[in-house]
Amino acid sequence: MKGRLRKMLLAPFIILVIIALGIGLYLQHPKFGALPEGPRLERIRSSPHYADGQFQNLVPIPPRVEGTSSLSLWLAYLFIPKERLAPAEPIPAVKTDLMALDRDKDIVIWLGHSSYYMQLGGKRILIDPVFSAYAAPVPFVNRAFNGTNPYTAEAMPEIDYLLITHDHWDHLDYPTLSALKPKVKQVICGLGVGAYFEQWGFAADLIHEADWFTAVALEDDFTVHVLPARHFSGRMLTRNKTLWASLALVTPERRIFFSGDSGYGPHFKQIGESLNGFDLVVLDNGQYDKNWPHVHMTPEEAVQAAEDLKAKALMPAHVGKFAIANHPWDEPFQRITAASQNKNYRLLTPMIGEPLELANQQPVFSPWWEGMN
Repeated sequence: MKGRLRKMLLAPFIILVIIALGIGLYLQHPKFGALPEGPRLERIRSSPHYADGQFQNLVPIPPRVEGTSSLSLWLAYLFIPKERLAPAEPIPAVKTDLMALDRDKDIVIWLGHSSYYMQLGGKRILIDPVFSAYAAPVPFVNRAFNGTNPYTAEAMPEIDYLLITHDHWDHLDYPTLSALKPKVKQVICGLGVGAYFEQWGFAADLIHEADWFTAVALEDDFTVHVLPARHFSGRMLTRNKTLWASLALVTPERRIFFSGDSGYGPHFKQIGESLNGFDLVVLDNGQYDKNWPHVHMTPEEAVQAAEDLKAKALMPAHVGKFAIANHPWDEPFQRITAASQNKNYRLLTPMIGEPLELANQQPVFSPWWEGMN
């Protein structure tokens, strides 16, 4: 009897050990990256924005909404029925030949979600490129909407500057960056994020890591300002070991701002005043939820941020490709269109791949999401 009981207990134990070993081996995959260590970690520890073993927001964010728990949030996310998180038909897109563009023209092209190709001051720039079918550590979570991946790394020209706002899966994509590596000349990112790039084979001398309120002068006439965002970082179980950031690109002719992922906060007004406004701001406008109100903006908050930044034009970001929150996929476009009525900036909503020429003061883009299910 005892022998039979031991055998009954041994089988599930062996299964659990095998599962644990499998998970452990899977977590060794390079896509999970490497945490900062050595001189990189020492530099991080000297940052005024780093305390108690992690980076801190300028305005602290509560760990969760009062009355909720991490378990309840996950259960709600996974099991509460939701409607229209993804479109029933492919997202329309334009396949612009990026290599054929006149590089002397200042152009912004939305590549879906928070990925952008830019030409500015004669330089070719990529921001948070994600060309994978899934933005998650496992290949069945956070699937890209149909039609949103017309571009690949192979379709990209040589990239002068690759800019990364933070290390979340929908912004820092290992397969995409591995494929882009031969084409990338320099990388600009927040403190600690360079550890991923070095582990993935990028040369250390190509990587510029910077703290908030740092101006990275790449050339005499081209500066990237690494600036605050209100968010968090982490690929798996560890949080806030690398810095999340917004970015401002400044040339003698243009000033462009990318919020990265960010909740609303006073940093927008501070940035707008310090850099004297922007020709274009690209702002977090999707994946908001009442259960995490401080780390992503609602469309109405994005409108306020655009005004704080003294924007001449606003383009919504963090939309149109992945369903990370519980709102209908097209709601961010509808709400920001309504909230932008009679504002002093121009709202720009191109399709994926549709070029925006910054010299054009009256660009016209159709409300392409209307009529889609």
